[in-house]
Order: sequence, then C-alpha cells, then structure tokens
Amino acid sequence: MYSRDHAILSLLVAVGGLAVLDLPFSWPVALVVALVAGVGIDFDHFLIARLRTGEWRALRRCLANPRLVFLDQDEIFEPTAIWPAQRLLSHVVLAGVAVPVLALIDTELGVFVAAVVYVHLLADLLWDVSRQDTYHRRVRELTGGTDQE
Repeated sequence: MYSRDHAILSLLVAVGGLAVLDLPFSWPVALVVALVAGVGIDFDHFLIARLRTGEWRALRRCLANPRLVFLDQDEIFEPTAIWPAQRLLSHVVLAGVAVPVLALIDTELGVFVAAVVYVHLLADLLWDVSRQDTYHRRVRELTGGTDQE
C-alpha cells in the first residue's frame, strides 16, 4: 500500500485513539505520532532491500529524486529487492519490539501505537491479497518458471 494511504489510515486511527484513550500528549502530537508509526514503519523496506541486494540503490534513488517518494512509489525498489512476506515480517518484528517498549513508558501510548501499526499491517495484507495474481505473474516473469502453491 502507498504511503499516502497509510497516512490517511493512521490519521483515522489517531482520531479514534484520541476519542477513547487518555494519551499523554495533545492531539497535534498524537497525529504526528500516528504518522510516524503508521508511515515511518515502512522505512524498514530500505534495510530489507539493502540486505537482499547488498546495495543502497533504492535509498539513493529516493535521495536523488524525492518525487518518487510522493508520486511514484512503484519505482523505488527493483522488482526482486523486497517481497511482501519479508516486508510484513519486518513490520511484525518492529512492532513486537516497539509496542512493549512504548507500553512500559506509557500504557496508553503503547496501545495507541499498536492500533496504528495493526491497521498498517491489516491494510498491507489486504493490499497484498488483492494483488495476488499480479504477484504470482511477477514471480513467474522474474524466475522464468512457474509458481506452485
């Protein structure tokens, strides 16, 4: 899913969180925290691409042309640089560390960030499932074979 969509979902979660949680900060800060958690978690994609390819090509591409980040996210990563399962796994690992740490600092903050990241993960899963045919076609094209389930 694209960052703009995650930003919208994160802001919606923030509004809901503000309504039901006793957060340790004001609503503008809550919106920023939601955006940082809900959109910022995707920065792990650059690390995954680096681990898979051995290069920082995707990051350099964004730094050289920031327009990609906002207007053409499909062009950031090379086709085999990052796969959906790797992206989701890294999000779960990050959330599994960040949420308990934040909950130790403030329980309401931990719950708030958990909700934002949960919605992010759910949106990514729905996005991936809806694009499964494209994913399998891409695997076949890149591997020159068939993808068997």
